[in-house]
Amino acid sequence: MNPNADWEQRSACLWAAFNAAPDGSDEEEFRTRVGVLADELGPDHPVAAFERACAWDSTGHSDKAVPLYRRALELGLDGIRRRRAVIQMSSSLRNIGQAEESVRLLTEERERGSDELDDAVSATLALALTSIGREREAVSVAVGALARHLPRYQRSMANYARLLVEAD
Repeated sequence: MNPNADWEQRSACLWAAFNAAPDGSDEEEFRTRVGVLADELGPDHPVAAFERACAWDSTGHSDKAVPLYRRALELGLDGIRRRRAVIQMSSSLRNIGQAEESVRLLTEERERGSDELDDAVSATLALALTSIGREREAVSVAVGALARHLPRYQRSMANYARLLVEAD
């Protein structure tokens, strides 16, 4: 189901070139190149839909990215790309005024397990929470995620984060 190593390498090079380009690079050309690469996988491949979504998202078109993220997930996107799709789609949903759905998806995602993207889930959730007026909870999520990385004060910061949302 996953693309072969050659495809992955070509995709990584395409993304690296885009990320290294100065602002104002030819975004349409980039999306076209991503589309050509995705076409190699076929129209119903979850990674193809995911890559197209990422290209739209990375060029400022959250509205076009969301349906493609949904399609990738429906097609069975798995592994780290599945989690990336949830995070990125949730961010895009917030950007297009659907922050409630973003909060729901990210809250569910936090309960699915743990990996190197935990902090990205938390950071995106914190932003979505601010978009729906739940700022105290957003600060709690952000401080809780940050606490694990501090050289000192981990326990006290984790407690402060918890106390922000606990009832008196």
